[in-house]
Amino acid sequence: MGTRALEYDYTVSKWFLITTIILGIVGLLIGVIIALEMAYPELNNLFGEYGTFGRLKVLHTNTIIYGFVLSGVFSSWYYIAQHVLKVSLHESPFLQIMAKVHYFTYLLVIVLALISLLLGISTSKEYSEFEWPIDIFVVIFWLSWGIGISGLIGIRREKSLYISIWYFMATFLVVTALYLFNNMSIPTYFITGTGAWYHSVSVYAGSNDAMIQWWFGNNMVEFILTIPIIAMIYYFLPKEAGQAVYSYKLSLLSFWTLIFVYFLAGGHNLIYSTVPDWVQTVGSLFSIVLILPSWGNAINMLLTMKGEWQQLQTNQLIKFMVMASTFYMFSTLEGSIQAIKSVNALAHFTDWIPGHVHNGALGWDGFMIIAAAFHMAPRIFKREIYSKKLMNIQFWTQTVGIVLYFSSMWIAGITQGMMWRATDQYGNLAHSFIDTVIMIHPYFVIRSIGGVLYLVGFLFFTYNFYKTITLGRRLEYYELKNTSPMATI
Repeated sequence: MGTRALEYDYTVSKWFLITTIILGIVGLLIGVIIALEMAYPELNNLFGEYGTFGRLKVLHTNTIIYGFVLSGVFSSWYYIAQHVLKVSLHESPFLQIMAKVHYFTYLLVIVLALISLLLGISTSKEYSEFEWPIDIFVVIFWLSWGIGISGLIGIRREKSLYISIWYFMATFLVVTALYLFNNMSIPTYFITGTGAWYHSVSVYAGSNDAMIQWWFGNNMVEFILTIPIIAMIYYFLPKEAGQAVYSYKLSLLSFWTLIFVYFLAGGHNLIYSTVPDWVQTVGSLFSIVLILPSWGNAINMLLTMKGEWQQLQTNQLIKFMVMASTFYMFSTLEGSIQAIKSVNALAHFTDWIPGHVHNGALGWDGFMIIAAAFHMAPRIFKREIYSKKLMNIQFWTQTVGIVLYFSSMWIAGITQGMMWRATDQYGNLAHSFIDTVIMIHPYFVIRSIGGVLYLVGFLFFTYNFYKTITLGRRLEYYELKNTSPMATI
């Protein structure tokens, strides 16, 4: 092989990248529809049972989390791993096959999930709605990814494992345990001989079921919506900025703290419920401690830009990633505050909670995946980014959309909490439930506008991406070595 550069195999990374964009459009479009249904309830009647908020909401969350985000993570893995491990999938036919098995079984799960959830076939467990036949395919595609991870690490040329690989490995290992434990179920047809063959019931019940579910749900948010995204920014931001990570020791310290602390934070979702009080207290305490590793990673990323902040004016990808880190800081701080028992008494069941979730999902996950796609596109397709100006328009459109979304939900949520708790001089509730609905209706409208703006910005991204791979100027090898090649327009 001599001194010749490795020829990386981007085939599967390319497939996942295109899937990311398609599922992003689908998930965001459904999100806009259900936001409009909240503001204008009559829209629930347009498509019968298949267009109601209850049916579409679960479709939206699964498409965004397990579709848009997860396929973006997989695309980035197959790109990043080859580069930092100094190995190519071309060198192992077995790993090439496993990567393709991974993609096609994943695609099968997505199709089955969309169809079953649209038909109302669900376990009714949040973030874990798939019935047992789909769970089997989930296990297959997840284990095939794990084989790919261990295989590439096993044949690597680079002795040291870069921090991004640590985060990807943690994602695989922890989600494996979470999914297997939470999704243990009994197919009722094969036990009782009645009912639908695909129906099942959880092996857990009551408060035990709640504790397992939110141990799973809280950690799924962390190990799909956070941990692999940190892996991505630790690779893409230094690459774009031409800077080394500010502190490798801080990245490792934050890694181990996140792994151990987050595992015990799920109880904050069950404050003031029937689960033991100590579970609630531990969840609350560890959620507050999470500020330290979360901000440790975010500050590490921002300090990586030390002395290079002028690049924000010339490199749109850095602008996306710096803003993603900023939203990550806000979202994690907000989550820790909401886990304080006295605050949770006000916030729980209000729109402040989805405001917090979307702050992270739209700002942190969305912006980071978009930046990763723009970094990979010129190298995968060997074409120059079509329009830098369009990237800037997209950035500000989506940023305004995010701010409108989460700020309206903050105000709506706090308003709800205060009205629900308000009493008159006799100790009776001062407001009926419908009073709160009327009061926060304007904020539902603002949330819808924010969602529309974010979707429009994503469509700008899709158009720019399409133009890049079809009309972008062909690039020479030397042009792909450092920062992303971008057009001057």
